[in-house]
Amino acid sequence: MGSFFSDNGDRNSLSSPPMKLRLVVCVLSLALSGVVSSLAADVMKGGPAKAAPLHKTFSLKTASFTLDFEVGDDGRLYQTPIGVTSADRKPQRIDEAYPQAGDGYIYEPAIQVVHADGNTSTALLFEGVTRTNEADGRELMRIQLRDPAYPFEVALCFRAQRDRDVVEQWTEICHQESGPVTLERMASASPAFSTNIFLTHFAGDWAKEMLSPITEQLTPGTKVLDSKIGMRAHQFGNPSFVLSLCGPPTENSGQVLAGSLAWSGSFALAFDHNGQRVRALCGVNPYASAYHLKPGETFVTPTMIWVWSGNGLGEMSRKFHAWARDFGIRDGHKTRSVLLNNWEATGFDFDFNRIVSLYDPAKEIGTELFLLDDGWFGNKYPRVNDHAGLGDWEPNRQRLPQGLAPLAAEANKHGLQFGIWIEPEMVNPKSELFDKHPDWVIRQPKRELELQRNQLTLDLTRPEVQTFEWQVISSTLGVPGISYAKWDCNRYLTQPGSSWLGPDRQSHLWIDYVHALYALMDKTAKAFPDTELMLCSGGGGRADYGALRYFHEFWPSDNTDPVARVAMQWDYSYFFPSMALAGHVTHWGKRPMHFACSVAMSARFGMDLDLVKLSAGDKAICAGAISAYKKIRDVTQLGDVYRLEPPHDAARGALNYVSPDRTRAVVFVFQLKDAEALPVHPQGLDPAKHYSVHELNPAPGRAALPQEGNALTGAELMQDGIVPCCAKAVEACVVELALTP
Repeated sequence: MGSFFSDNGDRNSLSSPPMKLRLVVCVLSLALSGVVSSLAADVMKGGPAKAAPLHKTFSLKTASFTLDFEVGDDGRLYQTPIGVTSADRKPQRIDEAYPQAGDGYIYEPAIQVVHADGNTSTALLFEGVTRTNEADGRELMRIQLRDPAYPFEVALCFRAQRDRDVVEQWTEICHQESGPVTLERMASASPAFSTNIFLTHFAGDWAKEMLSPITEQLTPGTKVLDSKIGMRAHQFGNPSFVLSLCGPPTENSGQVLAGSLAWSGSFALAFDHNGQRVRALCGVNPYASAYHLKPGETFVTPTMIWVWSGNGLGEMSRKFHAWARDFGIRDGHKTRSVLLNNWEATGFDFDFNRIVSLYDPAKEIGTELFLLDDGWFGNKYPRVNDHAGLGDWEPNRQRLPQGLAPLAAEANKHGLQFGIWIEPEMVNPKSELFDKHPDWVIRQPKRELELQRNQLTLDLTRPEVQTFEWQVISSTLGVPGISYAKWDCNRYLTQPGSSWLGPDRQSHLWIDYVHALYALMDKTAKAFPDTELMLCSGGGGRADYGALRYFHEFWPSDNTDPVARVAMQWDYSYFFPSMALAGHVTHWGKRPMHFACSVAMSARFGMDLDLVKLSAGDKAICAGAISAYKKIRDVTQLGDVYRLEPPHDAARGALNYVSPDRTRAVVFVFQLKDAEALPVHPQGLDPAKHYSVHELNPAPGRAALPQEGNALTGAELMQDGIVPCCAKAVEACVVELALTP
């Protein structure tokens, strides 16, 4: 991965997919085109090099963030710890920029290697640095390090988005030793900090994703956040976090650095506090993942995304979202359609006529896209429940005798787009595919098969499986009229064995699976550029920018209780824009329909409801919510978020979105407990301009908004606030603020 994205028109596209292990000749002398400046130490041949005396320090800079480096007299590369001034500071081994195991460094290393001759030590000395201006405001900096005793090289790569305060960081490792080198640790990033650091991270579980934010001061020792479950790796925690340099983080003040690892596999985020420094070691989990790197190969780590803010969490998120819309997700400047899923209406029990009967109700309330979920495939083993059929992706002849195309055509006739559910990575033991190819699954020999949701994972490291899965995807998404797909993944790995990799490469499975998965996703995105894709993984098991760059959105959780979603969407919003969060209206929690619709309106609006069974009143609320959402979705999806009142253990939660030109805003107030209706204070408005106040889709029978129809200045609205017309638990109020002529 020479780059996270490469230039291709207005939006960068993947010329060399990140985290892909490329077979390239490792050139041991640094030679890059487009270099605008360079630093170089003496060539190292068997002994320590002396640093070039005139070029001993250099920095990576964005608008308000600086990372300072220094080449020591010993030839090693040091980094000034973030939060420590560099004046009169002598480099110490604890400040090494990318610490190596086995040669004097005694804390958690960034890299640990067994060389071809069995030597378990590595020493990396500075070779040079290059800077390349890739585009206006975007610079690529590569720092080259080399072991003086071995033909072994490491490149520390940084892409700085100067105006955004965003840095993408990764590491490239290559060698020309006599045989394979074993990589036992290979961090993407290892920045050092001062010791007064607070960490905010997010624990979870199925139906509890991102519901347990934890802020703690780092103390001596090593705090590890990790995942060891392979390809649905975020089930119990997200690989995103916040580091705060000024005490616990706050929304509008303080120095904070967000980190998010773009990797869908097992990850490790280790925060090593040695009493003098804190080091964040982020990347692939080294657990059971020793990688045998052949001579001439380059191992490219996943990308670490860093976002800096000197004004708290709110500014940090707005910077992150702006980057994500440009680089992190597909079609990040295009609003999303309103979706209706059939699952709540039919489950597995449907046929052609039943599905078509849902189109008119869907169109009547204003939905724009119909998604056919699980259960449309399998013949010898029909997919009538979750016990059979996965892997047999032919449409069921009894349910859909003419396949998917007529369903899609009927949807289009009704003015609806048509989408389909697939789970290409999985197989049921009760399937024709498993009957024919039992060796295609990930399993451990001599052990009884362990199933999750009655299914197994296909081994994507196997070329035949790669071909098969592409055939499934291309034939399904290639059906005329299909313009949306929900890509699911309903289990993680518990018996990580591959009959393809062989006995000496079993530890490659965790990494090679994700590489193959990304190649498949990349191929899908390129082959179907106009097909919208949702990333789903038994809930929020894949919520990261490694996979999301091929997708338009992800499913945050199977828990769609709107009360839970208020807090969940709040926590996801630290790192992901609202357009990437699929928020659907369901009956989970049996909350009032108006409250459920209002919560979904603050994300990417969708519905999982049986419209036929809805009361007339609830149907009118849904139709009103959809109509209102269409008027404001450009603001909620493309605007800046301001989190106003945190919902965790609180009586209510509140946030607002503001359009980039500050002419419009939308305020959401979610009442979680009975309480007095106090003013809510929006942020981000133009203080000198006048805004009209209007409640969108008001709840039936409730008093009007006290300031309804008033024209107030942005300063008045931000200082005096808006009194919402909700005070009872599970009530909501959505207010539009529009610049007056």
